[in-house]
Formats: sequence, structure tokens, C-alpha cells
Amino acid sequence: MKLLSLNLGRPKAVDYTDQADGVTGIDKRPVDGPVRVSAPGPKGVGASGLAGDAVCELRHHGGDHQAVYAVAREDLDDWERELGRPLASGMFGENLTTEGVDVSGARIGERWRVGSEVVLEVTSGRIPCLTFQGHLGEKGWVKRFTAKGAPGAYLRVIEPGELRAGDPIEIVHRPDHEVTVALQFRAVTTERGLLPQVLEAGDALHPEALKKAREYVEKYGQDAR
Repeated sequence: MKLLSLNLGRPKAVDYTDQADGVTGIDKRPVDGPVRVSAPGPKGVGASGLAGDAVCELRHHGGDHQAVYAVAREDLDDWERELGRPLASGMFGENLTTEGVDVSGARIGERWRVGSEVVLEVTSGRIPCLTFQGHLGEKGWVKRFTAKGAPGAYLRVIEPGELRAGDPIEIVHRPDHEVTVALQFRAVTTERGLLPQVLEAGDALHPEALKKAREYVEKYGQDAR
């Protein structure tokens, strides 16, 4: 398991984002590194956890619980076959393109050591937006990406440090629950009846995901489907 590509974005003016100033950092490109990784601060204030990476829409992106976004190269390859076009590492706006890691199958609260210093913790799946759709240039992309159910993972920074492409990835902690990134993603998108199960991940969940699950249980009960 390794970090195949480390990707950073620069602010770019586009016509497909609803960001007030029309600028996005979704177009991320591979860099050699090293790149400093640290907790950026609360959502709405903190941006990316990677030094030099642009996050322009702070309402929905960035912050401590979305400090880093990872996508498996294997998932990009699968999409290449489906779409019939090449997808460079970083094309999904991910900071980390991994090899040999089941990113969407990772459990919420799972911890990865990347390189010799950095420890990251899985918090949630990525919810697609119209900026993502515009960036890909694929009609109906939000719906198609959601149906696939392999969203990649947001991570928080537990131990800061430096990363570079080629760093090994080691799973150093795997929780004993069965709440994966893919399950959590389905629970907040297409299968809301799974929300009670998501609560098994506890405080390791992204706070917004935890709030949604608790509100659902409060309204419908623990056994609601």
C-alpha cells in the first residue's frame, strides 16, 4: 500500500461553480513533495490540511474533519473503463491517490500512517457537488457518482508531518465496528435507513454526519428503515 500521487490545487476561475467569486481549487495536480500536512482548523475557517493546496469554498469543504481527501487509483481506473477516457491522478480533486488501499471500504475511525510521520483518520465519504460535475464535464455525473457508491474518504490529521509521492501507507488502527466509508455514504445519500447503523462509528464520524444520524434516530427510532 502506498501513496501513488500527492496532489495540490491552485485557485482557478471557472464557469461551473456556485462559489461567489467563481473560483475553485478542485483541479489538483501531482507534485513531488515534500508537502507539510497539519490540521487546518474548524470548517468555515480552516481550508486544506496540505500546505499550498487551495480550498476556495469553505462552506462545504476543508476544515479539520475534511483536511485531506483520498481516492484509490483502482477506483479511478474503474471509472476510466466506464467513461472511456483517461483520468489523471488528482482528477477527482483528491489530495492523495492511493495504490493498494480499499479507500471506500475503510472503516470510519480507521487510522493510516503515511510515510514516517503523518497519521490520518477516516471521517466520512465525499458528497459530490455540481462543481465536481462541471470539472469532470460529464452530464449527470452527481447522480452517477452517487449510484457507484465509491466516494473516496475524507480524513482528519492526527499526527502532522511531511508527505511525498511514493510514501508507504500502513493501517495502524482498524475499529471493531462495520461502518465503512461506503456504508456511511449510502446512509446519507440513497439509503437513509442505514443511518442508525452509522452511529456505531461514534465520535470518529465527521460531526455533520454524526448529527444527521442522531437526528434521524431521534425522529424515527433506532430500528427505523
